[in-house]
Amino acid sequence: MQKFIVTPNEAGQRVDKLLFKYLNTAPKSFIYKMFRKKNITLNHKKCDGSEKTAVGDEITLWLAEETIEKFRETKKVEKVPCHFKVIHEDKDILAINKPAGLLSQKAKPEDISVNEEAISYLLDNHSITEEQLKVFHPSVCHRLDRNTSGLLIIGKSLYGLQHMSEILKERTAKKYYLCLAEGILCLPQHIKGYLIKDEATNQVFISQEPVTGSHQIETFYKPLGHNGYQTLLKVELITGRTHQIRAHLASVGHGIVGDGKYGSEKVNDWFRRHYHLKHQLLHSWRIEFDDLRLTAPVWPEFEKILKGERLWSIYENLQNN
Repeated sequence: MQKFIVTPNEAGQRVDKLLFKYLNTAPKSFIYKMFRKKNITLNHKKCDGSEKTAVGDEITLWLAEETIEKFRETKKVEKVPCHFKVIHEDKDILAINKPAGLLSQKAKPEDISVNEEAISYLLDNHSITEEQLKVFHPSVCHRLDRNTSGLLIIGKSLYGLQHMSEILKERTAKKYYLCLAEGILCLPQHIKGYLIKDEATNQVFISQEPVTGSHQIETFYKPLGHNGYQTLLKVELITGRTHQIRAHLASVGHGIVGDGKYGSEKVNDWFRRHYHLKHQLLHSWRIEFDDLRLTAPVWPEFEKILKGERLWSIYENLQNN
């Protein structure tokens, strides 16, 4: 027999869903049979699995230890080095500065992403334990393209994950990006359009009229300064779609420097030769929500290019305001 008390990270979900995680190799038919036979109880009473759990609820498994162990597959968590920088941490969220080149989430089973690095970090600072990972995994609340750097929010707790997901879904969080755009821009612009994604190529296209399968998008940008060739932009992401900033800016003739998918090959080749740049200069710079205003400094490679292109003082003024 085993019993456990429902924690905040487990509360709010159905009892059967929680048991599917706890006895993660047991057939669902076996778990429902145990409900019917009163071999699984909630607060010492019969349950059918549809009940919602609350903090402090007691779930008892009236099963032999051998049976419980048989249906609990436990994998040792392999810790990995962390390449991100921590911007903010509280009991519910972890805000990090992601470098370009690091995946937000796995694309293939063998990938190492922010999720794996964050779990290693949280295990090391004792925010979570391997036992807690059996029923709840901290994970990113939103995503950045692999080659986009900057602020990313991770839900440390179930509440943090759900709260941030709701904020982002309702668009009550303000998200600002910095990018180096091709050409000279002098006036702020609020641009709109419709985005269509080609799943086969993972590329998007912008239309000024709605078409089948398209999504309306809105992007606001403010030029911060230019050097006669490129402009440093602050971009507010009003809607959030795949490759939105990259494709939207390219559609109005100002692709992002280093963007091999939507930018100018001539411009990209120049920056490759002079700075060995291999990714777009797009950085998730600031997120504002609740009472928090989180800012992630640009990474050294972006800094080097801004200095080399005589735009660093503009960035410094922005950081100081």
